[in-house]
Amino acid sequence: MANAYKQTMILPKTDFAMRGNLPQNEPSRLQWWNDIDIYHKVLEKNKDGQPFVLHDGPPYANGPIHIGHAFNKILKDFVNKTNAQRGYFTPYIPGWDTHGQPIEHEVEKKIGTQKMNELPQSVIRKMCREWAEKFVDVQRDGFKRLGVNADWDHPYLTFQPTYESANVEVFKKMYLDGAVYRGRKPIHWCSHCHTALAEAEIEYGDEVSPAIFVRFELTTTPAGLEAYEGSVDVAIWTTTPWTLPADVIVILHPKAEYVAVMHDGRPTIFARELAAKCCEKFGWECNLVEVDGEVWHATGEQLAGNKYKQPIFGDAGEEGTFIHADYVTLEDGTGIVHGAPGHGVDDYKAGMKFGIPVVMPVDDDGRFYTGEGMGTGGPFSGMDVNDANPKIIEWLRERGTLILHEDINHSYPHCWRCHEPVIFRATDQWFVSMDETGLREKALDQIHNHVRFVPEWGVNRIGAMVEDRPDWCISRQRNWGVPIPVFKCAHCGEVVATEETFDAVIDLFNTEGADAWFTKQPSEYLPEGTCCSACGGTDLVPEKDILDVWWESGVSNVGVLQHRAEADGLKWPADMYLEGSDQHRGWFQSSLLCGVGAFGTSPYKSVVCCGFTVDENGEKMSKSKGNGIDPNEVCNKFGADVLRLWVASTDYSVDVSISDNILKRVSDAYRRFRNTFRFLLGSLPDFDDQVNCVASFDELTPIDQWAMVRLEQLLNDVDAAFNAYQYHRAYRALYDYVVGDLSAVYLDSLKDRLYSEAPNSPLRRSAQTVLMNILEVLVRIMTPIISFTTEEVWQHYPESIRNREGRPESVQLAGWPTRDDFVPALPADTAAIADSFAYVLQAREVVTKALEDARSNGLVNKSQEATVQLQVPAAAFAALQSYEAGMLEELFIVSGVELSQCEGEDMAATIGVSEKEKCPRCWNYRDLGGNAAHPHVCERCGNVLDEIGFTEE
Repeated sequence: MANAYKQTMILPKTDFAMRGNLPQNEPSRLQWWNDIDIYHKVLEKNKDGQPFVLHDGPPYANGPIHIGHAFNKILKDFVNKTNAQRGYFTPYIPGWDTHGQPIEHEVEKKIGTQKMNELPQSVIRKMCREWAEKFVDVQRDGFKRLGVNADWDHPYLTFQPTYESANVEVFKKMYLDGAVYRGRKPIHWCSHCHTALAEAEIEYGDEVSPAIFVRFELTTTPAGLEAYEGSVDVAIWTTTPWTLPADVIVILHPKAEYVAVMHDGRPTIFARELAAKCCEKFGWECNLVEVDGEVWHATGEQLAGNKYKQPIFGDAGEEGTFIHADYVTLEDGTGIVHGAPGHGVDDYKAGMKFGIPVVMPVDDDGRFYTGEGMGTGGPFSGMDVNDANPKIIEWLRERGTLILHEDINHSYPHCWRCHEPVIFRATDQWFVSMDETGLREKALDQIHNHVRFVPEWGVNRIGAMVEDRPDWCISRQRNWGVPIPVFKCAHCGEVVATEETFDAVIDLFNTEGADAWFTKQPSEYLPEGTCCSACGGTDLVPEKDILDVWWESGVSNVGVLQHRAEADGLKWPADMYLEGSDQHRGWFQSSLLCGVGAFGTSPYKSVVCCGFTVDENGEKMSKSKGNGIDPNEVCNKFGADVLRLWVASTDYSVDVSISDNILKRVSDAYRRFRNTFRFLLGSLPDFDDQVNCVASFDELTPIDQWAMVRLEQLLNDVDAAFNAYQYHRAYRALYDYVVGDLSAVYLDSLKDRLYSEAPNSPLRRSAQTVLMNILEVLVRIMTPIISFTTEEVWQHYPESIRNREGRPESVQLAGWPTRDDFVPALPADTAAIADSFAYVLQAREVVTKALEDARSNGLVNKSQEATVQLQVPAAAFAALQSYEAGMLEELFIVSGVELSQCEGEDMAATIGVSEKEKCPRCWNYRDLGGNAAHPHVCERCGNVLDEIGFTEE
């Protein structure tokens, strides 16, 4: 009879596969989304909702996507899909940074530097555009494969004419306001890439540099040392010997005290605090010079104005000057700094205060100009500055001015693209002043008072960077980009930049793009009569320098949010920028400065930053280490949903680890979610929520009531996590719920009801009602995370629901669940149910442990054959006693429960063996024969067999 009884059971039934086969099935799901144009359908559904605009930061189009790209884009998709589910209007225009040195560098690597230098600019620009277009397509396909919703057919590209014109609009506003100027001052210069670099384009790495101590001979005599006239020296320390040809100052601290040490019959000046330390290092006796019986001393302020022989060109009569500055420290060296204002920002600023001219003997290639006087390399003419270091040291040694040479290891700036060391070099560049028009102050006000940062420490990070940053160098000496939109008078060299010329350039860029700047004569598009205001000349020459790519990406808030506002439903400012933490000094900051500089306010309301992706050992990923992760390979092996689930599981505010082993663990978690969905679907094939739902909350069983209350708690927890953009909290809440209270407790206890009760049994319909609610909540709130799987679940709903007229064709159109959506409706106050059931769950934990011990001891094989004597404290006894008969047996999955009150606060469970028989239909241990028509089964099963018309053979 056992086989006959089996046919009367209602076992799970669904076409939703146990194995997802995501690598094979996700592409077809992508195609279906594309066919129905899911992106625009979501927008159409929410067209009357409040707009939420996440503005996409543009990655460089110079190679396939890497795992960092995938991490970033998936996080953005979480934000957009969550808000879209909640009814917000969420236009999302993806973008690419298609200009600048990174792409030009790739083209140069491909064809070689020599050929690159021989090609005309128009050809180079064409090759760069083609390179960018190629990788825009490659990256777009990679992002689409991740299941990211966006207007992929209409991205923004920084070489698009209407975008290029945004550069001019912002430049115009800031130039005419006085925030943009041209000046000659030291900037980071990459001799390999032949261009200026901004601070955001610098990376730091350890370098071994020659540190030298050198004696400079004074040509004036400090007060008090007149007896030594013509024989006084000053000791300086530097780690850049190659800057000595540009030396024009030595810098002392204004308040520090300086003394002179007698060596070889000559006084040499040191900071008093460092004199003994230096003498010990040099092997000198620390004999301090005395005047009238007292140690001679003077402050930096008192010594200022003295002169010395320039270290390289002194024999030709060139002199340097003593000045003072607060940044000189007494921690290293001699307390006296050699200064070359052409090679350092601090030296430049200090020199400007004392009217010191800038000397620049180094050319674009990082080589000394040829010649014999100041402004050339002199004896080192034509040498690369780094090659000149040992030559200069030897030259000083031969002349007896070198005190000591030692190599030191220190952090040194490198070019972010070619990774070669950079130099500081004064050149004519375009700058944004941080203080002339109050840009720094206004930007800091926006940071501290008007922008939300997630995580909160972001406000201090970007705030400190803006507080300390120098003027922004925005010009670059490259081919591929948007030009500085000003003209120079060919006659007198004055800059020509007026509202009329800017407007003409805007029109030119909008219609023909920036390429026209390099091919057309200004007279072809400038207003008739445009001339130089200084000399009246009409022969105008376009500026050759291009704009910094950080400026270009920084104006995206104009080129996209403003220029495309009407067509794409965008708005300015954006609600959110979301990028890596390095963008506090990059895109977050350049966008802020452009927005505040042009419009007086931040272009974003909130900033979310994420860490970097590292391997499982916490090491940065790189091709050379072989520890990189290709997102396309992950999709082909595990599926995009596993990658998306990994992103959700991480605390993105710090660096996040990923590896094959980590993805395998995430894949195991994915299977837990998938199997839960499969169980839910398999339990509902005969359920129609409009017909079979239990109408009243009071009609649900106590266990089912608790399950509904627990579902509401889950929804609240996930809501709170999503509102805080803490997706790892949402993941943890979901995982703990599915693996814990749902699968291990509730679903396990339901199986007897679902399988053994009659199809329309109130007990079974009560359970199915709750399962339908759970399915509806889980499928909707997990859609932002595992979009492919929840769509698959949505398409495998019970047929009566799936084919219902008006049902959304995609789960992405289904909306976000709320408490008001629960059927039946929850009571206003559910706290009492949760509190009472907490005792039940505590008791279940005690009983489960006791059952495990009983199985280990061989007392019972399955929990169904066990009985439980449960001793509980008074408060728990009152709560548990209030539940109806059989509920605890169902929850504990045992034959019987005997409840008693005990002293103390601890629960205890004693396991016995049931004396009842095993029902051959439901396998529970119960009294058999309660229904005379079916004497071989328990009474419940006999009644069910009657109801379904089963007859015993």
